[in-house]
Amino acid sequence: MAHISARRGVTLTAVLAVLAVALGLIGLTPLASAQPIRSRPAAAEPAAQAPAEDPRGQHGAKPTIVLVHGAWADASSWNGVVTRLQRDGYPVLAPPNPLRSLPGDAAYLAAFLATVPGPIVLVGHSYGGAVITNAATGNPNVQALVYVDAFAPAQGETILPLVGPDSALAVDPATVFDLRPYPGGPVGDADVYLKPQVVADSFAQDLPPRATAVMAATQRPLAFSAGAEPSGVPAYDSIPSWWLLGLEDKVIPAAQQLFMAHRAHARITEIHASHVSLISRPDAVVQLVVAAARATS
Repeated sequence: MAHISARRGVTLTAVLAVLAVALGLIGLTPLASAQPIRSRPAAAEPAAQAPAEDPRGQHGAKPTIVLVHGAWADASSWNGVVTRLQRDGYPVLAPPNPLRSLPGDAAYLAAFLATVPGPIVLVGHSYGGAVITNAATGNPNVQALVYVDAFAPAQGETILPLVGPDSALAVDPATVFDLRPYPGGPVGDADVYLKPQVVADSFAQDLPPRATAVMAATQRPLAFSAGAEPSGVPAYDSIPSWWLLGLEDKVIPAAQQLFMAHRAHARITEIHASHVSLISRPDAVVQLVVAAARATS
């Protein structure tokens, strides 16, 4: 990525300092409720290319699957999942996630969901998990929430501190992020990009180097302010949830995911994958989404 221009150096250096303090990424202590991974058998990994079972039975049409991407990605990150679900006869929608603010992104998705008739299985990856946690609240059509290496904040929590002390992001922000100012945003705000080496080493380390290079070049940034806004009433308090946990996730490590998944009373499936299991292990994602669809049909 291009270097930040010298004339913006002072301003962006100051923003980096604010980032470190506001998001709690330096000197993080473990969440009081978080527990280390206990020795227990991992859930069986879905077999590759396993055909999805038809969840309709005697009860009618399949639910619509709505897929919500996270930060540093766009809806194309779901391509492998979309093609498999469509092959199995599911209606699928993958709307854009604005990545501007948590309340605003959730309101955008909630308005989108209001136009979708019939039952919905709502799936979120990474920051998209926080968005679905807020957007689904109060929508009776949403029958299931599926979290894929995701955030599931409680009411009042902000997002980035939930990565925990062992995350690859829990270091000096200047070593993992590039900041780009954008016009019209809140004073002091900036777009946050991952440095290319972080994408390759910690975000998508189970993908080929050429793929991670493309991801780094095409990533959609998260607004700095979005990571510091409190979450609302969580939908998982009233909607059943499922969780796909990548054991090699270096962005939201497994212990932090387990803490959030248990709190959300989610049915957990563990697989060997990076933070981008939706790209590296799409069959596993599809099997869990189908399981959620069948359980709630």
